[in-house]
Amino acid sequence: MDFKVTGTADGITATQMDIKVDGLSYEVLAKALEQARVGRMHILGKITDTIAEPREDYREFVPRIVQIQIPKDFIGAVIGPSGKVIQEIQKTTNTTITITENDECGIVDIFGIDKEALDGALSRIKAIVAVPEVGEVYNGTIKSIVAFGAFVEILPGKEALLHISEIDYKRFETMEETGLKEGDTIEVKLIGIDAKTNKYKLSRKALLPKPEGWVERERKPRGEGRPRRDRGERHEKK
Repeated sequence: MDFKVTGTADGITATQMDIKVDGLSYEVLAKALEQARVGRMHILGKITDTIAEPREDYREFVPRIVQIQIPKDFIGAVIGPSGKVIQEIQKTTNTTITITENDECGIVDIFGIDKEALDGALSRIKAIVAVPEVGEVYNGTIKSIVAFGAFVEILPGKEALLHISEIDYKRFETMEETGLKEGDTIEVKLIGIDAKTNKYKLSRKALLPKPEGWVERERKPRGEGRPRRDRGERHEKK
C-alpha cells in the first residue's frame, strides 16, 4: 500500500493511496492517519522553529518575476522606435521584459535577477504609462525656457508649461529674473488641463507659503473692462 497524507496544523488537505489488496480495515486506516498526523505536526514544528511566519517579501537577492497590465495605447511608447526604449530599460536595469498584446491591454512581464533590478525596470515602465493628474506634485526637469515661462518634463515624454506668473508670488518681468535655466530640477504642482488643447498647466507658486497680507488679484471675466466700439459704427469721412 502506498498512502500519502498532507495537511496543516488544522487538518488534512489532501490524500493519495495506491492499494493492491482487496480491502483495508478501519483500524489500519485510523492507525495510518494518526501516524501521518504525528509526522506532519513534527515537521511543522521544525518549520516554525526556523521561521514562524512567511516573510513579507523574498530575500533581496532572490530572482523574481512581476506582471503588470498597461493601456494598449502605451505599448508603442514602452517599446519605442525600433525597440529603443525597452532595450535601454533592459540594459540599464539588467532585466528581461516581454510585452504581449491582447484585445484590451498590453501584458508586461519583467524578469529580474534581484529586487533592485526588477523595481528599477518597473518604475521606468510605470513612469512611461503614467497619466498626469491634477493636484499631484511632480519633481520635474526644465527642458526649455521661453519668454513667458518654462516647459517642464514632469513624467518621461510629458512636458507642461510653468507660466512666469506661476513661478513665485513675486512678480517677474523676464525669465532671466527668475534664475531658472534648462536642466534645473524643480518641484511643481499640476493645477489644470486646458479643455480645448489638453495642455497641462503647472504652478510652483502653489507649493510656496503665501506672503503675509497677500490678496489674490481678482480676474475679470472676458468681455469686461474697456468698452468695445460697436463694429456697426462708422465714422463719416470729412
